[in-house]
Amino acid sequence: MKKFSGNTCNDCLKAVESLKDEIISLPAMSISETDPEKTELVIVDIVNGFVRQGAMASPLVEDIIPPVVSLMDKCAGKNIPIAAFADCHCAECEEFSSFPPHCIENTAESEIVDEIKAKGGYLLIRKNSTNGFHEDVFREHLISAGKNTFIVTGDCTDICVLQFCLTLKTFFTRNDKKCEIIIPINCTETYDAPGHSADFMNIAAYKIMKDSGIKFVSEITD
Repeated sequence: MKKFSGNTCNDCLKAVESLKDEIISLPAMSISETDPEKTELVIVDIVNGFVRQGAMASPLVEDIIPPVVSLMDKCAGKNIPIAAFADCHCAECEEFSSFPPHCIENTAESEIVDEIKAKGGYLLIRKNSTNGFHEDVFREHLISAGKNTFIVTGDCTDICVLQFCLTLKTFFTRNDKKCEIIIPINCTETYDAPGHSADFMNIAAYKIMKDSGIKFVSEITD
């Protein structure tokens, strides 16, 4: 790997600042701009284990719950279906070689948060890895539902959301089919920890996904 020079580091800082300004100036989008026949709302991992309890919980993620719930209402008003992923692992899950044990099946951590549960009206898809696309239930649903526009929300922006969106996008590309993925930034978040700056990882994930053809908006309005 090439070593970084002082100038390279300065260029990186300038690039990060430019991306931050770009994100701040993103426009909003109206839910009316979508075609309900072709659109689905996807909620990724807004579960207790990433919000309120356990080794992976983050108060930053809790802040996205109200706008996600509001977006659920907007989608329901347009008859746009909703799918919700919930991280759910066995006690000996291979993923725990990379992350602390979390969201173990049949525990409160693996459950969707109460605010979203109370709204209901979603297809629940439990997942055993960071990438929900690989779950058989989702792939079967993807084929049967026939949607090609996906509004994606949830956490973590740089892990589960990023992996799902890139895999979904490339699946459609591989099959020469149109796919639009829309991410409202007020409905996605990641955690803050030593060695994992939430601000930086959000910006990095934005750049990677944007360059892959994924659309970002500030929020989705009525």
